Amino acid sequence: MIAFTPPSNQLYQDKSAAIELPKWQQVLAQSITDPKELLQLLKLPETWLPAAIAAARKFPLRVPRGFVARMQLGNPYDPLLLQILPLALELVEAEGFNNDPVGDLASKVDHGVLHKYDGRVLLIATGACGIHCRYCFRRHFPYGEESASSSDWLSAVETIRADSSIREVILSGGDPLTLSDRRLHKLTDTLQTIPHVIRLRIHSRQPVVLPERIDAGFLEWLQSMSLQKVLVLHVNHAQEINQPVIDACRALAAAGVTLLNQAVLLKGVNDSVTALSTLSEALFSAGVLPYYLHLLDRVQGAAHFEVPEQRATTLMRELLTRVPGYLVPRLVRETPGDASKTPVPF
Repeated sequence: MIAFTPPSNQLYQDKSAAIELPKWQQVLAQSITDPKELLQLLKLPETWLPAAIAAARKFPLRVPRGFVARMQLGNPYDPLLLQILPLALELVEAEGFNNDPVGDLASKVDHGVLHKYDGRVLLIATGACGIHCRYCFRRHFPYGEESASSSDWLSAVETIRADSSIREVILSGGDPLTLSDRRLHKLTDTLQTIPHVIRLRIHSRQPVVLPERIDAGFLEWLQSMSLQKVLVLHVNHAQEINQPVIDACRALAAAGVTLLNQAVLLKGVNDSVTALSTLSEALFSAGVLPYYLHLLDRVQGAAHFEVPEQRATTLMRELLTRVPGYLVPRLVRETPGDASKTPVPF
């Protein structure tokens, strides 16, 4: 993952005019990247610092301050903290884990263009991300060489134009919503000239970790599009959903966006029926439908998060007894080379 580094100054130059950065970019620029600062803010032991620094050298720490504010002070088992704190366990080489667990590179058809499934194509829109989740399946992805925006979208768009089977374009990353509204406009203005593309799907954690991103300019971009719009959020625990996140989700829904959520089953974070049922209820209250619950993608550095499949299926059977069927996400795994996500029966 390439860490996003906005300008340190709150002004940037555009055609010789000084323009104030949008609030969300200012907030993002103030993200915590120093393990020592994170531990101090949360009143956690500094004895953890050497391991955190060592792990962060391999995969940098990045977390917005608003997300940290949702964590419980002094709690080393906080479910949000566990998702972002670099640990020595990440440095252990685990058998069966690798740097490309979902076969991204094998599905590449152009720079940053992945074509795994019929009718859909995925654009690696950027390597930047608002938060570095320690279990990220793309933590080793070569973003420097593989970004669809490297040729200002031209090559990626022509690849999509040439394949009339593609109905849906998926923006992923990194996080595509670290791109400016101007960049997003430029991409979708071009995509809308392709007759066979009818839908834009965005995979983003930004509305959750940085709800300031869902501002008037962003909503205007969404409303200007003729494409059908789907936004797949990534929320793993109900504690991630506060009032600003709820407000952002409601604004997105009002702009005509279908909201879905995909979570990852993570040991110590959400591997209980109480955590999963509370998450589903909190999502639905915010206007988001639970969509997928992923078994962990076996990326090197994340083995300590893995929940055994048998435990996962037991949890899903229990979840069925706690919430209505429409609040039960599909339990899936991603297997390289398969024609779709693979449902895990329970």
